[in-house]
Amino acid sequence: MCNSKARGRITVGLTLLLGSLLAAGCSLPGFSPPPQLFTLTPKNTFVEGLPVVSDQILIETPVAAAGLDTGRIALSRSSTTLDYFAGVSWTDRAPAMVQTLMVESFENSSRVVSVGRDTIGLRADYVLKSELREFQAEYAGAGDGGPPQIHVRINAKLVAMPRRTIEAGKTFEALERAGSPAFQDIIAAYDEALGKVLRRLVEWSLTEAARIDRQKQGQDAGGGPTPSFLKRPG
Repeated sequence: MCNSKARGRITVGLTLLLGSLLAAGCSLPGFSPPPQLFTLTPKNTFVEGLPVVSDQILIETPVAAAGLDTGRIALSRSSTTLDYFAGVSWTDRAPAMVQTLMVESFENSSRVVSVGRDTIGLRADYVLKSELREFQAEYAGAGDGGPPQIHVRINAKLVAMPRRTIEAGKTFEALERAGSPAFQDIIAAYDEALGKVLRRLVEWSLTEAARIDRQKQGQDAGGGPTPSFLKRPG
């Protein structure tokens, strides 16, 4: 039988061996190495002449189907299948990651007084609701071993508070072919496609919020449309 000192030396030896294997990226039977994590970047360039919006806009986490509501990086080989790349993952669930990038993109525009996540509990003039409908690498039509096309599609609705009325809605979509089948190029195409969608979404949101504000100010000042029963016949 091993005495306590011998057992201690065995435990220390196994701990050192396990640490060495993990540091070298090796896996033990029954253990899987952690996935390599990837993230995307917010948009920081926008069209000139965007209006300055003196409102508070809160961004909700996008709704997504279960297949996309995950940290795994999705791929599709046909219009009816969804799979995932092995050994890699987003740094957060895809909808949560996209929400963060939306907030940062609005901040980078420098054209809105205040923007944040809806969970921070601030009073909002507008809430941006959205649905992440496409967020995958599509291999259909890519040919044998060819690079996939990244498909990003987000439907957005601008909701006025506290009335909770949908004032505007639009769908934003981008398709971007990866430069090669290499995974780094696939991630670069994800970043490019999402960046195009984020830029258009931010520009549209600010433009619509400014339009709605002007309309409300005109109505408050008595400049709204004249009711039909008060119009004189031509």
